[in-house]
Amino acid sequence: SHPKPACRYPPSQWCRSLEIAIECKVQKQCMELGAIKPNQTVPRVALTLYYESLCPDCRRFITKQLFPTWTMLQDIMSLTLVPYGNAKEVLSVNSPFSCQHGEPECRGNMIQACIIHLTGTSLAFQVIYCMESAANVLNAAEPCLQLYAPSVSWAAVDACVTGRLGYKLMHGYAVMTRALNPAHTHVPWVTIDGGVKPPVCTGAPVKLSRSGCL
Repeated sequence: SHPKPACRYPPSQWCRSLEIAIECKVQKQCMELGAIKPNQTVPRVALTLYYESLCPDCRRFITKQLFPTWTMLQDIMSLTLVPYGNAKEVLSVNSPFSCQHGEPECRGNMIQACIIHLTGTSLAFQVIYCMESAANVLNAAEPCLQLYAPSVSWAAVDACVTGRLGYKLMHGYAVMTRALNPAHTHVPWVTIDGGVKPPVCTGAPVKLSRSGCL
């Protein structure tokens, strides 16, 4: 069955009214943030997530922590998604990449890389959240795209995945991941403003506030 959205409204409207917040089960978060106005003079927090599309811990972090936080604080957060993780570039005719959770994860990573490229991070993260929330990440890709980014055709995503562009995008993510200092030791791996990982990567509970603190 196709994945269903948590409510009838896109994330950008979840805090528009009390009724919508209740329906979308974000009343507490909206009430906490309702009296706080973003300070436009403060630069956005640059948060980068290094992850894998089929990694259970990554899926849990995206759906339970990062996406709800981003939904509430996207006005002060600059998000970068890097779907690569512990993958490796290999010299193979069949596949230029080797992924921790096998070939399906390589395809999932590339699908998400292409969606990010074709839609931009804001729309892509909604599609990716939908995918990662589903029982089968890969099967959910096309219906999630149709649900959250209907202006982008699945044919365009598939052409990216099977063509040269998909490889170029993944190679770029490989370079970004290898450039981490300190190097990542597991996923999900998060950097904030280019700095070292916050406690989220050690399994500690994390809450990102408008101050940018963890």
